[in-house]
Amino acid sequence: MQLAGKMKYKDYYQILGVDRNAGADEIKKAYRKLAHKFHPDISKEKNAKEKFQEVGAAYETLKNTEKRAAYDQLGSGHQAGQDFEPPPGWASQFVHHGGSGQSGFDNIDLSDLFASLSGGGRRGGMGGGKFPIPGQDFEVAAQITLEQAACGTELDINLSVPEYDGSGLPRRVPRVFKARISKGASEGQRLRLAGKGGKGLNGGRDGDLWLTISIAPHALFRADGHDLYVDLPLAPWEAVLGTTVEVPTLNGAVRLKIPAGSTAGQKMRLAGRGLPKPHDGQGNLYAVIQISVPTVPTDRERELLGQLAAESKFDPRRHFNREKSVA
Repeated sequence: MQLAGKMKYKDYYQILGVDRNAGADEIKKAYRKLAHKFHPDISKEKNAKEKFQEVGAAYETLKNTEKRAAYDQLGSGHQAGQDFEPPPGWASQFVHHGGSGQSGFDNIDLSDLFASLSGGGRRGGMGGGKFPIPGQDFEVAAQITLEQAACGTELDINLSVPEYDGSGLPRRVPRVFKARISKGASEGQRLRLAGKGGKGLNGGRDGDLWLTISIAPHALFRADGHDLYVDLPLAPWEAVLGTTVEVPTLNGAVRLKIPAGSTAGQKMRLAGRGLPKPHDGQGNLYAVIQISVPTVPTDRERELLGQLAAESKFDPRRHFNREKSVA
């Protein structure tokens, strides 16, 4: 029987994002990527379920040699959703009714039509075909203290993850993971908990849970990798004359000798007093000298400072005079 009428056109090559001359491997690769992107269990895309089904229908047609040949004979240049009529004689070459009783294809969807071609009906369900789809990877920020970074710790990671319950729609399920953070963790480090992400489909591997470490601000120390920095305030006379002071570390205070003539911004290194490194060794602690002055001096301090000002030949702005002479 000669079938006649109109169909709704869908550009399956455009849906998969491949050229009309694309090979089977390229089509398969494009399908897997899009199926994972739009899978309703894991996708945050708008209308993900509809897009997932559209991608599946396109792949079911283009992966089959006979269906693809039939589709290609429909021609190109039509707009998606546009009504069009197939070339004369097209239907008699490809459409096999069996017992369907279908006598025409006015305004039917291409995916419904190609599902009736040889090779069986459309494959439904959430799997989208026989190919495994890996589970989604999850990214979680995990903040720890400097003390926890130095000694290691164990965290409870609370997540609400999508799971497929068999109804065709995802649901959010609370899950708690134990994460062991070894000593030596540093800012920005990513730790992988294999298989703790989203569930894979069709035999695909489960996704991973990735923890991105951040170090909480500390009252005294700043971390840079495995090195630590601490500001060390000195009185002007301590910086000029030199002294010995106590400097805090994560493992208790230590004594540090300050040489005479130390200046603001100068860094004093305490080797091995930083954070432990993952495999071996320790970072360093740097005490950064800051000059601190009395904001409310006593009368005696004012008197002594006045005497110093009168006697001292020190000019902290002498380089200004050099600049003037050059000009």
